[in-house]
Amino acid sequence: MFRNRLEAALMLKDKLKKYENTNSIVLAVPRGGVPLGYTIAKKLGLPMDIVLSKKIGHPSNKEYAIGAISLDAMIIDANSAVSDSYIHNETIRLRQLLEEKNKLYRGNKKLQDINGKNVILVDDGIATGNTLLACIEMLRKKNPAKIIVAIPVLPYDTVPVFEQKTDEFIYLMAPKNFRSVGEFYHEFNQVEDKEVIEMLDDITSNH
Repeated sequence: MFRNRLEAALMLKDKLKKYENTNSIVLAVPRGGVPLGYTIAKKLGLPMDIVLSKKIGHPSNKEYAIGAISLDAMIIDANSAVSDSYIHNETIRLRQLLEEKNKLYRGNKKLQDINGKNVILVDDGIATGNTLLACIEMLRKKNPAKIIVAIPVLPYDTVPVFEQKTDEFIYLMAPKNFRSVGEFYHEFNQVEDKEVIEMLDDITSNH
């Protein structure tokens, strides 16, 4: 169990020491990943930004992810048997929400150039992994040197997927009995939009 996101971030930071003050950038997944990304970036002397994606829910059960979408990438489970028109409409709807979030968090600033940089992708945990896989797909198009994913906790059977999709995969716990990310934290408060914006502003003005 982690006490909170801060403790998880400090434990991950120790495993990322070799990236301290290198040509690397920390990209955090809002909202829960941002406090971790912020702490790791601060401790390692790296810039930080955010990367946005959303899961595409099944028409009969929105909580069940059949894929995920970012501002310019999409992954869909080939076995989902959902109509193309549903996916098309959801894509438009979700991209609009992502654009709004992007504007809220970043104003009009574009994602920092990651060409040739090591990208350290951080979240507070992985449940299905779809949204993070969509992020990886999007980031690959921008030619980073390496994609490193750093995560406190994820289900045991998801580990091979991420080992395959990343250049380096760092995690602290991979339990076989996994219900939700929150069960592995003593404190797992909702991170508010305001906190995300404050952390981004702080790290941008100091880097």
